[in-house]
Order: sequence, then C-alpha cells, then structure tokens
Amino acid sequence: MSINFKTPIFDVKNLNFKVRGQSILSHISLEIFSAEYIAIIGPNGGGKTTLIRMLLGLDKPSSGEIRLFGKKLQNFKDWNKIGFVPQRASHVDQNFPATALDIVKMGRVSKRKFFSKETQEDKDAVHDAMNKMGILDLQERMVGALSGGQRQRVMIARALASKPEILILDEPNTGVDTVSQQNFYALLKRLNKEENMTIVFITHDIGVIADDIGRLFTINQKATICNDPKEAISCKEMSELYGISAHLVHNHKHEH
Repeated sequence: MSINFKTPIFDVKNLNFKVRGQSILSHISLEIFSAEYIAIIGPNGGGKTTLIRMLLGLDKPSSGEIRLFGKKLQNFKDWNKIGFVPQRASHVDQNFPATALDIVKMGRVSKRKFFSKETQEDKDAVHDAMNKMGILDLQERMVGALSGGQRQRVMIARALASKPEILILDEPNTGVDTVSQQNFYALLKRLNKEENMTIVFITHDIGVIADDIGRLFTINQKATICNDPKEAISCKEMSELYGISAHLVHNHKHEH
C-alpha cells in the first residue's frame, strides 16, 4: 500500500484555543496522511472534541494554522471529502420519524442542493455505503427501533455516503455493547486496509484502542504523538496523562 507523504490531509501548526482567557489547547502541531489509521485519545475535558471541531471549521482557533488537503481552512470547500460521525450519533429518539435509508440519504445532501432531485449517483452511493456497513436489510426499518450497534452502522453509512477520503469518529462506541464494538473495529480495519480510507478515531477510553491503529495522538491541552502505539501505551506520557499505569487492551477475539 502506497502512502502519499507529500501533502497531509490535515496539517496543523501551533494551534491554540482559549475561552475567556483559559487555555483549552496549546501549541498543537500534527499531520494526518492518506490511508493512516489514527487514534486521538485523552481524558474527558482534555480538548479532543475541541480539536476536532477546529479541524472541521466549527470552532476558530485563537492562533495557529490548519490546512486541509493543502489548502488553508478558510479556503477549503470540498467538505464531502471528510466523513464525520459525531458524539452520541447512535443515540436516537425512539419515535424519530425516519428509516435507516432516510438517515443514510442525508449524507448525500452536501453533494447537491437540498431540494434537488436524487440522482442515480446518489442512489448508488447510498446503496454502496449501506452494503459496506452490512445494513441493506435494515433500510426500511425505523431508526428508533434499531439496536445501538445497528444505529452506529447507520450513522457511519451516512458519513460514507458522501464518498469521503477520511472518516472521523468522535467517541463512537458510547452505549454500544461489546459484540457490536468488536464488529465495529473489524469494519474500521476493513475500510482502512481494503478501501485505503483514512480513519481518525477519538476516545477517552484506553481500553478501546484497537491493535490495528498505526499512530496514537494523546491530547490533554497539549499533544503527544506516539508512532508505535504498542510501545506508547505504557509510556511515561500516557501514564501521566491518565494518572494510572496505562496498558494496551487487545480487542481481537481469542483464536481457538
């Protein structure tokens, strides 16, 4: 697998974010390249979600620079290249009046005007996204009646419907059972290895770090970049970050 290390998808230089004089993030510099699988980990309140909101242009940094696909953030327009699954995405009101298919179709709105007619390209992209997530059989089911794991797949399919080059998932396993989590990691691994999709996975839980992750960014106001997660989990920075002796928890099923 060839990786283009010339132009990062995200290029962050000396990013700072303050709220009412309080520093939330300071001196953050990092790069994310095509086809990488990265975990961003850190304690609650450490600034992970704030960082992602800045990368997506939802919050403006106090200082520093963000480039997306080589362009300054303020000049970037190709948002369909970035698929995003926000926190608590799988938490849907039981009476929410939409089918799984309706939800996934929402991922195509950015590709066309909101009221314009659905094209064959839209239909094919939605079908392909649902097929990748193994949820074609759920398309007519009401999303509120689905399990947490099923809704999780629906929300990822919605993000994939825009045919993104990078998938960002913020705390995606909240409220999802262990079996669904294992299936979820297998899906992410397949997207990364077979589709060459860049995966950025944000979590506060050390125990959900998958074996397949290539690099680990720890965020607690400042950033520590670990290029070998298996070495990094017990490293001094990680232990200091959490105030415990950290260790890697393998998520793969035991082989018989």
